[in-house]
Amino acid sequence: MDVAILYPVFVQVALTFGLQIWMGLERFKSVRSQTVQRGAHAGLKPIWPERAGVVSNAFQNQLEIPMLFYAAVAFSMITSAVDALMVSLAWAFVITRLVHAFVHTTYNFVPHRFIVYLAGSLIVLAMWVRLFLHVSAGA
Repeated sequence: MDVAILYPVFVQVALTFGLQIWMGLERFKSVRSQTVQRGAHAGLKPIWPERAGVVSNAFQNQLEIPMLFYAAVAFSMITSAVDALMVSLAWAFVITRLVHAFVHTTYNFVPHRFIVYLAGSLIVLAMWVRLFLHVSAGA
């Protein structure tokens, strides 16, 4: 059962790298089309065209709450807290991240994004509560 929790992690990692590649392509297109001058904002966050900025923000979102997800998964494996519930929560979280990235990079309606973000955050919180209860029980 322990390794079953890694499959949603692999999907989350693939989403993160996929968005990073997409961000790089969008930025490259911006520089190539001279929408953004190469090196004009070295060391500072340049003002990218809207599409590149949206994809960049979607990528950066994968480096926030998902860090708590990765830690919860790792500690769950270390403490033998991985069970069907924890695996289900992991999959539910990753699904919220996929939906969040989809909303963010398509129609980008903030109330929809927030609902999905909140759901994902609550799922990770549930993972941490579950882990805390497991460790507190001395299992």
